[in-house]
Amino acid sequence: MLEVAALTAGYGGNPVLHRISLRVEAGQSVCLIGANGAGKTTLLRCLAGLIRPSSGSIRIEGKDITAVAASERLGFGVALVPEGRRVFAPMSVRENLEMGAFRRLWPRRDRAVAADMDMVFALFPRLAERHRHAAGLLSGGEQQMLAIGRALMSRPRLLLLDEPSMGLAPRVVQDIFATIRRLNNEGMSILLAEQNANMALRSAGWGYVLAEGEIVRDAESGSLARDQVVRASYLGL
Repeated sequence: MLEVAALTAGYGGNPVLHRISLRVEAGQSVCLIGANGAGKTTLLRCLAGLIRPSSGSIRIEGKDITAVAASERLGFGVALVPEGRRVFAPMSVRENLEMGAFRRLWPRRDRAVAADMDMVFALFPRLAERHRHAAGLLSGGEQQMLAIGRALMSRPRLLLLDEPSMGLAPRVVQDIFATIRRLNNEGMSILLAEQNANMALRSAGWGYVLAEGEIVRDAESGSLARDQVVRASYLGL
């Protein structure tokens, strides 16, 4: 599904990522764990096309998308749920979801969009209850549901999630991660960047540890959870 090879990227000529290589197989759930500032968000922004890497490559299902614009990556089945949710605050829940399907609504309306919106409302009943409310009036947990739902409206095959637990109450975090596991169980490939390493490793089959812009460990998630260095550095054990 996703293959990243020797990716180097940063801001203003200052590299943040150093020759990153990783894979996400079709139907696999993979997590990125690491401290704040390790480069997790930068990596996901590269994959979504928001940052152009200085070297290396990004392939989706064997197709090189390294130079493909962010607006075109949806066509390759890649959707990002950004850090901080980034909902369109003045717009309603329904309008936010429609924005996730903008490629299918313009220049002509895809009749399946309505069915996909029903799917999102079934996944997140709270959004159905508040579909006319402005997104800016939602709670943090509801906004995270909306951000995920908006990404799902593009019918992604690879869902990128950046810190979905940020700022949320523990019970809400449990619900969000249960939804992420459900999506993966239904066949969606997922790459999850998360500071909550315990939750991330319990929700993914494979994990990568990112430190100072480099992959320093990768293994099956259960193995990483038992790794003494990982436990001491990221799990607080």
